[in-house]
Amino acid sequence: MEKSNSTLAQQIAQAAIAFERQRTGNHLPTSVTVVIGGGTLVITLHGALTPAEKALARNPEGAAKIQEFHRQLFASASGSLRQEIQRITGMEVREATTELEPAAGAVVHAFTSGEVVQVFLLNGHMPTETWSGSEAEILS
Repeated sequence: MEKSNSTLAQQIAQAAIAFERQRTGNHLPTSVTVVIGGGTLVITLHGALTPAEKALARNPEGAAKIQEFHRQLFASASGSLRQEIQRITGMEVREATTELEPAAGAVVHAFTSGEVVQVFLLNGHMPTETWSGSEAEILS
């Protein structure tokens, strides 16, 4: 999967998609954006929620359930993604969190459009780099 001409951000995007494939099976994000700056790495998974999750998130109670589900899933399964980020960047991941925004105005764990944002604090500083694209672009 990793190519010698891939940027760090593209390699991290590949790792994020592989992580999502392992975590969710067939439902993958429609695209991924990776931003690296200083000691912060942000991965945004666009279109990451299933249609059923989007429907459930339309009311506050359902949104809270989706948020908690994704928090727990990320907390219990993110070790492999953290290790892959460390391998790619050469830096330890100090902290990692995931947030979704299921309803407008709340800063929580899912976006109404289905985006998932994952933030990793690295143990060091890196030059700024950004990459955005789809799974097809990453794997081609």
